[in-house]
Amino acid sequence: MKFGVLQFPGSNCDQDAYFAVQDVLGLPVEYLWHQDTDLKGSDVIIVPGGFSFGDYLRCGAIANFSPIMGAVKEFAAAGGLVVGICNGFQVLCEAHLLPGALVRNDGQFFVCKHVNLRVENAATLFTRGCTGGQILSIPVAHGEGKYVCDDSTLASLKEKKQIIFRYAEDHDNPNGSTDNIAGIANETFNVFGLMPHPERAADADLGSSDGLFLLKSLLQGIK
Repeated sequence: MKFGVLQFPGSNCDQDAYFAVQDVLGLPVEYLWHQDTDLKGSDVIIVPGGFSFGDYLRCGAIANFSPIMGAVKEFAAAGGLVVGICNGFQVLCEAHLLPGALVRNDGQFFVCKHVNLRVENAATLFTRGCTGGQILSIPVAHGEGKYVCDDSTLASLKEKKQIIFRYAEDHDNPNGSTDNIAGIANETFNVFGLMPHPERAADADLGSSDGLFLLKSLLQGIK
């Protein structure tokens, strides 16, 4: 099994994702530059956090037009697994691989801290190593992490159980996201986006190893 980590100008969490895959999971991983059109045999694509193209225009909007994203869209349409973290979540929404959008946090402040997440759907490839209702401590670091969508989209997400993570309580919601949403999947559950950073909680020395529940869930699910 091989992972591919996308790199855009301004990405700054690509190395964290690379480390989590190679040094924590012990799996092969390769960087994929934004001008590439070949996913180089990757079985899982990670769209990492950061400030792709400096977050000029809207977060993730310019990255959506990078050549590599054409390959990612084809990969996802064929059932390939794609994970977007923080800015990667924003990119996936801009690419219409996930519904809704991410906008400025309530209060207009950049937020960087650990938050408590509740597992809402433990029956996905991304969470099958978790239990429903489990609370995970995962850090966030974003200025535009408020998830928004219209009422019909929210109703559909709830009905189809596409809401994978919520901030555990209102006081854990760092950005004012609709319905405390922290992470969602697409209808076929092969594309997943979340604002918190599991790759930054993959080692107890980092303050939490709860991110391993997601990383190992993905590994277990693929196997």
